[in-house]
Amino acid sequence: MKPFIEKLPLSEDSSFLACTYRTPHFEVPWHQHPELELILFTEGEGTSFVGNYIGKFKTGDVFFLGPNLPHTFQKAHKDLITSAVVIQFKEDFWGAAFLQLPECRSIRQLFDFSLAGLKLKGETKKRLHKMIIELEHQKGLHSIASLCECLQLIADKKEYDAVSTQDVTTFTSKNQERIDRIFRYTIDHFQDTITLTTVASHADMSVPAFCSYFRKSTKKTYIDFLNEIRIGYACQQLADTQKAIQEICFESGFNTLANFNKQFLQLKKLTPSQYRKESMNRIADGSDIII
Repeated sequence: MKPFIEKLPLSEDSSFLACTYRTPHFEVPWHQHPELELILFTEGEGTSFVGNYIGKFKTGDVFFLGPNLPHTFQKAHKDLITSAVVIQFKEDFWGAAFLQLPECRSIRQLFDFSLAGLKLKGETKKRLHKMIIELEHQKGLHSIASLCECLQLIADKKEYDAVSTQDVTTFTSKNQERIDRIFRYTIDHFQDTITLTTVASHADMSVPAFCSYFRKSTKKTYIDFLNEIRIGYACQQLADTQKAIQEICFESGFNTLANFNKQFLQLKKLTPSQYRKESMNRIADGSDIII
């Protein structure tokens, strides 16, 4: 399915969106939008794709995503009911001058950090759960004040993990469609053998032109991006399953265990076995796992 630019369905008496999406309206393909998004999962579980990050989401999880950061959340299986409270707002919805106030310095910094996609954790995640639920049903200035409280809490406590290392770039509509097609193809096929010839053909480009275009657009090579997606999936499998490392290697799209270990160490600064052990320790301690 072709990725798309999502449009905000605002009512005439609201300047930002705050509503619940539940199956079958929860399921959307790989997409992006110019608004920032605060999302609380209230039912279900599945896999989150945020930039070049792949990880699990479950009921109670909270993400804060910056503008134009591509993402999709896919439920664990087709019969599962999944829902989330979604809050979307443009950076300047309260007026261009508001964020320039000195009191908003920490919020401006938070918006910059959100370009990597933030997964909330700890006490902040617990407090946001109630605040977001209440925000959905508030009207008038109460809703704006509550949104400010949510953002200030996140900015002050800094209890989050930045999940994506993919640069967010503003593209022309033509280039946006092309880069999204490449990302979507990679997410759908990263477990298979992908050659530069295949993905370049999918983008309707020659291999040299594709390599130059991708590096210019993302500040990294396509192979680097593909390895990041595959290692992200491998981290999820190491943390959430008891599968053998060799099995995870091949399931993640790598052809040799040696290359898998090399790429994993390069990206995570740990071996796969060390990562699994650290993940088990975090689970035992009740901490969130950084994938």
